[in-house]
Amino acid sequence: MVSTHPAGVQNAGTQYLPQRRTTSTNISPNQELLPLTAQANSQGNLEIGGCDVTTLVEQFGSPLYILDEETLRTACQQYRDSFAKYYPGESQVLYASKAWNCLAVCAIAASEGLGIDVVSGGELYTALTAGVSPAKIYLHGNNKSREELTLAIDSGVTIVADNWYELRTLASLSQSEQPIRLMLRLTPGIECHTHEYIRTGHLDSKFGFDPNDLNEVFEFVSQQPNLNCVGLHAHIGSQIFERQPHRDLASVMVQWLRDANKYGLNVTELNIGGGLGIKYVESDDPPSIDEWVKAICEVVQAACAAENLPLPKLLSEPGRSLIATSCVTAYTVGSYKTIPEIRTYVSIDGGMSDNPRPITYQSVYRAVIANKLSEPHTETVTIAGKHCESGDILIKNAQLPKTEPGDILVVMATGAYNYSMASNYNRLPRPAAVVVANGEANLILQRETYQDLIRQDCLPERLKN
Repeated sequence: MVSTHPAGVQNAGTQYLPQRRTTSTNISPNQELLPLTAQANSQGNLEIGGCDVTTLVEQFGSPLYILDEETLRTACQQYRDSFAKYYPGESQVLYASKAWNCLAVCAIAASEGLGIDVVSGGELYTALTAGVSPAKIYLHGNNKSREELTLAIDSGVTIVADNWYELRTLASLSQSEQPIRLMLRLTPGIECHTHEYIRTGHLDSKFGFDPNDLNEVFEFVSQQPNLNCVGLHAHIGSQIFERQPHRDLASVMVQWLRDANKYGLNVTELNIGGGLGIKYVESDDPPSIDEWVKAICEVVQAACAAENLPLPKLLSEPGRSLIATSCVTAYTVGSYKTIPEIRTYVSIDGGMSDNPRPITYQSVYRAVIANKLSEPHTETVTIAGKHCESGDILIKNAQLPKTEPGDILVVMATGAYNYSMASNYNRLPRPAAVVVANGEANLILQRETYQDLIRQDCLPERLKN
């Protein structure tokens, strides 16, 4: 159901610290459990970005998302530089911001030369407000509203059309003086071994045009002078460790590019999606960012050579592998419950409202006690959230040192789909978030208050006492 830890292990939390190499750029962040700057300080506490995690909790409260700027920038740089190294044509890395869309994260990614992939009007508005160039923003989504499409058109971003309804809506919205920059999302029919809910490349998917409709789609777009179809897009899923599905995808997409040219479409961009996995537990073994990019670039070049086609602009949209390892979530330990010969529950001051992935996807995580990082793991406990749900369990059978109320428990790799999927279940305010770098912590998301929780509530006069 949720994370189980190898039985009998009595290591300390220091086992999870990144292995030190000459520079942090030698490390692929997606292959580590903790941010690249994580270390044990002189007090034996977990330190990230030069900041003591226990001090951060004292200052900003808990639960607290802690984003390590160096780790995020390193991942951005590795993607950007690997494409430049292995692909002789033009390339553009886009941050798939659904993983964590907020002003600060968008701004950091953009400052490293990345564009932003958005999937809603809200994400688009955030990216624009963060100062991201519209030329580097791509809007996805399988059911965009007319309002979202209008905002995208007015902003001048690229729209990735997902289905016939949307394509016809765009044709009705297009104006001769403002052609719509368009990509087409196609379903490649490629399976990969990942969770059912995050497989998007197989034929039975809510995303993308059916490949059997390919010629009809190309014919329709070719007859719309105000739709400027510049590229093709496909995505096969998330948290993928296998190389072959992405190689297969790149080959298929080049064939689509060849077919589009037969209809006179000036398709010059291929977006091969993202999906590279990360290390959530010790047994996870994802490819490095460099390895993944190299494989993609090689197969696209080979496929284009085989079809005698010029190299397209190559786009990729990593999300989880950019942001997940950059962040941890710090909690304060509270109540304890021991059921003899069954289990011990250790409760924290957060849970499924700030990290819904365990209860939603049965996702696995690791945790450490920030103020006891070097102490041996002598307990096997189940880390329980505070919500009124028996399934609100973050980690089952976690190995920890002797834990007491007031200790600071840190769950690793929470940068992707934690804040972005957070809720106010049980009317808990959503946590604050800070970005840390060189010993400095800056607030990037304020902690919600009780007043925030009722801000949108409306109480009709007739219901007032």
